[in-house]
Formats: sequence, C-alpha cells, structure tokens
Amino acid sequence: MTDNTISSAVVIGAGIFGVSTGVQLARRGIRVTILNDGPPANGASGRSLSWLNSARMRSRPYHRLRMAGIDRYRTLAARNANADWLRFDGGLTWDAEDERNEIDAAYRHEASLAYDAQRLSAADVAGVTPGIDATAITPQGAIFNPGEGWVDLPALIGLLLEEFSALGGVLVTDQGTARAVIEGGRAVGAETATGGRIRADAVVLATGPAVPRMAAESGQTIGDGTPVALLVQTRPLAHPLRAVLNTPRVAVRPAPGSTFSLDADWAADEGVKLRADGGYDIDNSVVAALLAEAAKVMEGNPKLEVATIGVGGKPIPGDGEPVVGGFKEIPGYYVAFSHSGATLGLIVGELLAYEVATGFEHPMLATFRPERFSLN
Repeated sequence: MTDNTISSAVVIGAGIFGVSTGVQLARRGIRVTILNDGPPANGASGRSLSWLNSARMRSRPYHRLRMAGIDRYRTLAARNANADWLRFDGGLTWDAEDERNEIDAAYRHEASLAYDAQRLSAADVAGVTPGIDATAITPQGAIFNPGEGWVDLPALIGLLLEEFSALGGVLVTDQGTARAVIEGGRAVGAETATGGRIRADAVVLATGPAVPRMAAESGQTIGDGTPVALLVQTRPLAHPLRAVLNTPRVAVRPAPGSTFSLDADWAADEGVKLRADGGYDIDNSVVAALLAEAAKVMEGNPKLEVATIGVGGKPIPGDGEPVVGGFKEIPGYYVAFSHSGATLGLIVGELLAYEVATGFEHPMLATFRPERFSLN
C-alpha cells in the first residue's frame, strides 16, 4: 500500500516507538530515515521491564489501546513461534499486607472488563504457574493473568530494523543528537549535531524521556512525570519461573538465555544518584537488596547475580496517559511519548504511521493528543 499524502519522513529516536513507526511508514512506500544518538535501543527501550499487560485500573481508552497492543504481539508470536524474546506465560501480582492492598478491587475491575484474571490464594498458585515461593504471597492472595507476557525490546527492535533496511529505510547512528527543523511554521526535516540536514515531509519525535524537553524547543508543551528507573539483568540461572511477577517489593521478568530482569521503584529512588555531569552513581548495597527481594519470591530462593545494570529516565507523561499524534500548531510534526512502551510499541507505531501517511486522525488516539497539555 502506498499513500500519496507524503513521500518522505524522518524519525528521531531508535527505541521501540521510533523503529515501529519507521517500519510501518516504510511498509506504506514512504522513504524513511531514523536518526539516533547512539546504537538502537540505547535509551528506555534497552532498560524496560517490558511486561505486556493491561492489568489494574486505568482509563477505558488507554485499556483499549493496550489490548490492541497485546493483540499485535500475539500475531507476532504466532509468526515467531520459537522466539526466546517473546513469551505469553502469564503474569502474577500481589500487594502488601496493609491498607493499600487493592487485590480485591483490582480483580473485580479486571473481571468487569473481561480481562482474563484468576483470583488465587497462596496455596493455589503452584497449580497454576511454576517457580514462585508461595510463602511470600500475602493473605489477601494474588491475581494471575494468563494472557499477559513479556518481550525483549532490543531483540524486537533488531528484527524490525532488518525489515526496515530491506524496505529501503536508512538508519543513522553516528551524528549525535538530532532536532526537528521548523520552517514557515511547519516541520520540514531534522538536523543532526554535526550539522547534517535531512529534508522530509514529516518528522516523528520518539526520543523517550527526552521528548518533553525536545518538544519545548519548538514551543510545544508536554507534561512530564518521568522518574529515574533502574533495571538489573541477572546472570543465567536455571529456574522454573515463567510468569512475570509484580510484587510489593520487586518485579521479576524472565528474559532470554535463562536470565531475569528485575526492577522496583524504591530501588531506583534509594540506589541512584544523579551526578553533576548528567551521569548516575549506583549504590551497590541497594542493588544487592533488590536481588535479595527477587530471591524471596522465587521458588528455592536462588542466589541471583548481576550481569548488567541499566539506569535512566522512564518515560511517563505528566497525567500518566500516552501522548501520540501531531502537534496542531506545527503541521508535519508528530510525537510518541508514553509509559508502557513495550505493550504499546507495535500498536503506536501502526496508528501513528497511519496518521502521518494519510493525514487523517485515528479515533483510538483521540484522547491521547499532545494539545491537551496546552489547553490546561
């Protein structure tokens, strides 16, 4: 399919949103260049827990978008049945034993949406999904969501870039940070840090946590709630855990090569300090505590060892909802900025590419447009 509205586009950012959008545009016969300030997936996509879900409570439009996102991953999984980077083995979650415990309310909400959910006691868990230390589950019980899964975003981005290249797309990674070029009130391309310019009919900004700052350079406001995140990748460990765990003190996600990805908000808050030069210092004692918390919820309480640690901003808009679509005040300039980048990665690329290529707004993105921040 070829659309006639535009013939060329430049995408700034080679994380999942940027690459997914670039591939979708290339599939439509549009000439696409992706610019990145380093290797693909060097930002938030490279340190994401990448849990595929629409669990707990959120707005109905956001839930529908996430469910569409999961649907696209199921299609991808069917075409890559033996992939070790995309799995649907379910998700298990429980809350702390205090007044903040929302397991009952969360279960009732998920059931009201027909979101596949099972309410389990600690004694029930072993018969449903393996690898959990049931003694860690609080008396209020847990929720198992059989339809949830996980993806390794760097592996997925690599696969998409292979198709992108085969379709004639160009990836530029060696010219530093890029910025949109605005002339006559519209986006006309992008300029790299080295001064190179790429003319294009449309520009897509998909630079993760840098989006609000970069949008502001063109006078556009996007509410920013981005915190610092820390993701620990373990060394390989033979263990039966298959589901993604979201528990009061740690999230644990299986990963390719018998490894596990771990994160927790408290670990990032307590263990990461921003340096004056923009880098980060990591408290190794906090990392050790995170490993210990993960071991507590895993069957046999295994000894976990660090392989890599990823630190940086976790993209979260100021109101928690995705920001996707065109800037009304700057024709030809589009943005993708959201939490849940993994779950939304394929569907956001598909719907944003539709808007860029056709000039029409997609109804599923109606509540997520960037101008809502300018209206407040």
